[in-house]
Amino acid sequence: MTLERLHKRIASAGVCSRRAAETMIEDGRVSVNGVAVTEMGVKVGPEDRVAVDGVVLEYAQKFYLVMNKPKGVLTTMSDPQHRKTVVQLLPRLKSVVKPVGRLDKETEGLLMFTNDGELAQRMMHPKYALDKEYVVCVRGIPDIKLFDKLSKGIWIPEGGKTRPAAITSIRPDPEHDRCNFHITLHEGRKRQIRQMCVAIGHPVKDLKRVRIGPIELKSLGRGVCRMLTDPELDSILQAVGMQPAEDRPKLQNKRRQPD
Repeated sequence: MTLERLHKRIASAGVCSRRAAETMIEDGRVSVNGVAVTEMGVKVGPEDRVAVDGVVLEYAQKFYLVMNKPKGVLTTMSDPQHRKTVVQLLPRLKSVVKPVGRLDKETEGLLMFTNDGELAQRMMHPKYALDKEYVVCVRGIPDIKLFDKLSKGIWIPEGGKTRPAAITSIRPDPEHDRCNFHITLHEGRKRQIRQMCVAIGHPVKDLKRVRIGPIELKSLGRGVCRMLTDPELDSILQAVGMQPAEDRPKLQNKRRQPD
């Protein structure tokens, strides 16, 4: 049985912050299975009944998923215009999971979902600067000097000069007047890669994200979701300075086709 610290369970239920939960415990306002708990460090499992001021908290299991988002799908929980959203591709779960960051409508590839608010917040925080790798196809064949500009940083309309980026696997395709390459960013501005490519005179034809930090898209089919494996979960937690999943529910690696 997996365990988590009592103050984490309270915070995960949305009652308050972890620090405030510790104060509640010290004040005798918390009970586990009907017995008051006033000491720190107590761990509880999924079957334990935790109550604050007599109100039993619902256990919120953590879910961690990756999706291969197709083109034409919005990264949003709802759309007033009734366009297709990523929510329609998610499997049925016992909790609402939200996307970590976003991909624009015409960009496909790796998108993560979770109901672990702390992990989501850290993944998007500039402090941790998780690598984000994309496969890009642009119109025309850029000169090597233009790739050098992209890698060193380039001025874009929204946000000024970009941070250095890694350009690899350049594959010109003169027959179709296009060029494919990989670009790895350490930041995530709105439509950044599209703006960068316009700035060098070679607009994006296709764009696909294939990696976020240690998590890779690999061979996941378009529109398909799967749970993170235990090693993947441990690796992303460690990448953002969180503890491994020893006291978090562990999920098996199961591919789930959308209904």
